[in-house]
Amino acid sequence: MVGKMKGIEFAFLAAGAVAGAFVRYKLAESPMILGTLPVNILIINVAGSFILGIFSVLAVLWNLDARYSLFAAVGFCGSLTTMSSFALETSDMIDNRQFGNVAINILTNVGLSIGAIFGGRALADALVKG
Repeated sequence: MVGKMKGIEFAFLAAGAVAGAFVRYKLAESPMILGTLPVNILIINVAGSFILGIFSVLAVLWNLDARYSLFAAVGFCGSLTTMSSFALETSDMIDNRQFGNVAINILTNVGLSIGAIFGGRALADALVKG
């Protein structure tokens, strides 16, 4: 989408963003800790990446209108996943000298999120192509 955003496009984007933000809020409101590592943001980022992987395949196979990308990819997944919370958690770990957790947090968030994109794509391909 190049140029000025139309009202309907803004509505698709806003609806996806509100839905994604709500899901993120609900998933993050009760802290989940694995050992000393907070995992809420990790779960959110991996789940959002998996959803985006599925959507990226379906959007092409079903030749979806670009408004659906505004809703699902930019709005929902963009609002669900959170680089800023990941960065804040990581910087808090650095401040607390939890360098082992810093490495684990960075590697798992980045590695598993990228893996989830590929996993979502593979699942969508398998389901659609049978």
